[in-house]
Amino acid sequence: MNQFKETLMKYIFLLSAMLSIFSVVLICLFLFINGIPAMSEIGVFNFLLGRRWTPIDVPPIFGILPMILGSIYVTIGAIVIGVPIGILTAVFMAEMCPKPFYKILKPSVDLLAGIPSVVYGFFGLVVIVPFIRTNFQGNGLSMLAASILLGIMILPTIISITENSIRAVPKSYYDGAVALGASHERAIFSVILPAAKSGIMAGVILGIGRAIGETMAVVMVAGNQARVPTGPLEGVRTLTTNIVLEMSYAAELHRGALVATAVVLFVFILILNLLFSLLSKGEKI
Repeated sequence: MNQFKETLMKYIFLLSAMLSIFSVVLICLFLFINGIPAMSEIGVFNFLLGRRWTPIDVPPIFGILPMILGSIYVTIGAIVIGVPIGILTAVFMAEMCPKPFYKILKPSVDLLAGIPSVVYGFFGLVVIVPFIRTNFQGNGLSMLAASILLGIMILPTIISITENSIRAVPKSYYDGAVALGASHERAIFSVILPAAKSGIMAGVILGIGRAIGETMAVVMVAGNQARVPTGPLEGVRTLTTNIVLEMSYAAELHRGALVATAVVLFVFILILNLLFSLLSKGEKI
């Protein structure tokens, strides 16, 4: 009986894995079958390097360079803001936080992960955007607002994974460092964090993936201007917002261009995962 249960569960797990692979392959096929023909008709270089996106012109012009740069700039801004805060918060929670305070801080971080994107967007619209409008130039709907908001949104992912990675480091590492004369802080930053580097990188990569793929919150605070950004206080349009803003009324080549935009976004995510895999293999070697 036990042998039968083990065999049954083995095939159930195998089926689950195959379904996951099949889903990814299906998504790839849909994107590439519908996006590559449109990209070929527009011209690959015209599509990727074009600075104008005007689907209502005759003939229409589809250039996504402003959206590519917008996604990259906003994601870099989110990394600059969110990664240091997330890692330092995780260090505090894992190694320095008093237990009574930890009981409050940990559920708060978990709650941040469960807040819907549109609520984050509304917060950015009524708090971050007016703050930028009051203290800086412009109307507040800008790359800076989107970067700050995304920096907040990626915090739960980075904090949770980094904290778990730090706690997974054997305590003997810390004890050995202290025995050799290192202070508490030096033992953490010189021994514990390097030992947890693989897990920390995983958290950062997942955070970057969320920042690149976020849509609703960015739509509400970024300004959605399809032009090459020249400063952090200007409005930008990202790849995801470009798709969601126009897909409802797009048709024919316009729709194909939006699917091709999704292909570019998908390739970005694949590159991120590939880089993480290479970094992980390099650390193992």
